Amino acid sequence: MTKKRFSPLALILAVVITLAVTLGGVALAAWAFIGPQGLTLLEGLALINARFVGEYEESEVVDAAMSGMVSGLNDRWSYYLDPESYASTQERRQNVYTGIGVTVNYTSEEGLTVIGITEDGPADQAGLQIGDIIIAVDGTSLAGDARYDGANLIQGETGTSVELEVKGADGSVRTVTATRAQLETDPVEYELLESGVGYIQVKNFYRRSADGVKEAVDDLVAQGATALVFDMRNNGGGYLDELTEMLDYLLPEGPIFRQQDRDGNERVTNSDAHCIDLPMATLVNADTYSAAEFFGAELQEQGVGVIVGEPTSGKGYSQQTFPLPGGGGLGISTEKYFTGNGVSLIGTGVTLDREVYLSEEESQLLLAGQLPHDQDDQLQAALELLGVSE
Repeated sequence: MTKKRFSPLALILAVVITLAVTLGGVALAAWAFIGPQGLTLLEGLALINARFVGEYEESEVVDAAMSGMVSGLNDRWSYYLDPESYASTQERRQNVYTGIGVTVNYTSEEGLTVIGITEDGPADQAGLQIGDIIIAVDGTSLAGDARYDGANLIQGETGTSVELEVKGADGSVRTVTATRAQLETDPVEYELLESGVGYIQVKNFYRRSADGVKEAVDDLVAQGATALVFDMRNNGGGYLDELTEMLDYLLPEGPIFRQQDRDGNERVTNSDAHCIDLPMATLVNADTYSAAEFFGAELQEQGVGVIVGEPTSGKGYSQQTFPLPGGGGLGISTEKYFTGNGVSLIGTGVTLDREVYLSEEESQLLLAGQLPHDQDDQLQAALELLGVSE
């Protein structure tokens, strides 16, 4: 008697049918939902697992397949996160991260240039200084293009140590050891300028950012601020509920944000009567995305704010990140969004009241938090539009 052989697809179908009988048709509904293309992906993995003779890591195969599938969407905003990236992203969105507390850039071919250090963080305690160049991590050189992998090499689990080879400003090379820790970042910083204008830098729209903005506004108003400047430069956006909470606090009663799903269903967010009765300005640049763009656009639309800086990206889709069984995450664009009056920023970005550019050197200083206010042409232009000067 000849043994009957089953293809991987036949086995999958057998399992689906069995589940359908057991679960009352739920599995068949899922099968109908993913369609033949979804079954193609399943059979591809089944064939690899059953027949491929070479060595491979199944997780790497799945990661590559997921990345390719997202790439096929031709949507620059959708993404796939492998398990490690998903975990670190979820952590970062709480405005906490595991690391040693340094901000770096890639301007030196020798490695990572330290441009910022968290006070009392592991790097600070280990003796790193601004201007140092990290040239190796745990014996791995960061020279040339390898420096772009440096941040990933420095990251790791809380409580573990990392050995850094560091070149000082005087050219001397030393080795330091830092113990990774979970660090909390402050998404909002602010100060009252000499002109009497309140300056508020919003770094992202992740957790605690709305509370930070409200606390900053209240404090500045109590100090007698006559106007407010919100610095949204290099702000990649974040959670929409943080955005709408900020706008609700600042703006008078009325619609402040609109969302629309794939079926055309619209959801409108309205502000209550509470508002801040001060003139406002928003600073933006090419790295101002998403919620950071809409913040300035809505203040402008309501007639209480001006926008100064460089053209923005023009993002008009919101992404939802779905956890996956293997530990990773899939982020896909699930909604379009609009200003309170129904204006989309897709392809246009914000409408600038004054277009002002920084030089490459000034942009690097801004990114490092080292650009003096009196040398910040974009800030000075905003103050001018507000009728004051610094």
